[in-house]
Amino acid sequence: MKGILLVNLGSPRSTAVNDVKEYLDEFLMDEKVIDYRWIFRALLVRGIILNTRPAKSAEAYKTVWTEQGSPLIVITEKIQKKLQKLVDVPVEIGMRYAQPSIEAGIQKLVDKGVTEIVLFPLYPQYAMSTTETVIEKAEEVRKQKFPNVKINYIQPFYNRDIYVNCLAESIKEKLPENFDALQFSYHGVPERHIYKTDPTKTCNLNDCCSRESNPSHQFCYRHQCFDVTNSVIKKLGLPKEKVMVTFQSRLGKDKWMEPYTDETLESIGKKGIKNLAIVCPAFVSDCLETLEEISVEGKEQFLHGGGENFHYIPCLNDEDRWIEVVKTLCEEKLNEFYLV
Repeated sequence: MKGILLVNLGSPRSTAVNDVKEYLDEFLMDEKVIDYRWIFRALLVRGIILNTRPAKSAEAYKTVWTEQGSPLIVITEKIQKKLQKLVDVPVEIGMRYAQPSIEAGIQKLVDKGVTEIVLFPLYPQYAMSTTETVIEKAEEVRKQKFPNVKINYIQPFYNRDIYVNCLAESIKEKLPENFDALQFSYHGVPERHIYKTDPTKTCNLNDCCSRESNPSHQFCYRHQCFDVTNSVIKKLGLPKEKVMVTFQSRLGKDKWMEPYTDETLESIGKKGIKNLAIVCPAFVSDCLETLEEISVEGKEQFLHGGGENFHYIPCLNDEDRWIEVVKTLCEEKLNEFYLV
């Protein structure tokens, strides 16, 4: 019997400081997120970050929390319920960090008689700290707890026409009539992550992202972000001079991908951009990084820097057209089981 497991990032159980601290510990101690040796990672995370950040993060979560709970969890559950109505196999969800865990999601499917699982990491682009860590964790769980279960993984879908069309249509519907610029803000990663995830060793951040093709592109998060942007603006017929790409959510003092979203928001108002629309295509579900960091903090930065009108474009969330994309990508992988 076959089943589907949708995997998203995860969220604290509540906005209580201890719950946020527990979540941040699991998240930031992942060597795919902060890729230092364990002792240095522990000194940074448990010695510094967890003694200063949880209270501030808890306050931020309170600004986006809903009556049902974490927006990311609630939205992922909505996707699961809508998808379940469209497919004839069981659908469950799991989170890379916190609950419901990947192990819990697999267990629910196994309890229903599932032995072959299509696991869908809900990240359009490939990165060490997203797709790679989900697959690594799922394989660890499978080998330890479910050795007789087969898992077929859906790969990053940033360049699939069905996804690009879906994203472009969603943006088009929400884009204000009068805007000076459309900003694509992607979650940032340290530059070294780009090189670490390139088995071809052909990546050069100075020039290869803009090439039509390069062996590293299937592993290069930065290239895939630019590829999504270029594909969408082509679909929308927007001039390139009205579009910008930036990277948000950097942590620490290491060199992260540039340009930075916050610095850009603080400066573009002075450069004549008064009416800004912004979208975050590294996420398919709205979460703290979009609802608080961009639509609240980002708005304040833009207005403080001389901007006048700030318009945040929500993620795909549980839009019906996005559910159809999820269905198509899952069914492709389900059908591969029949071909083996």
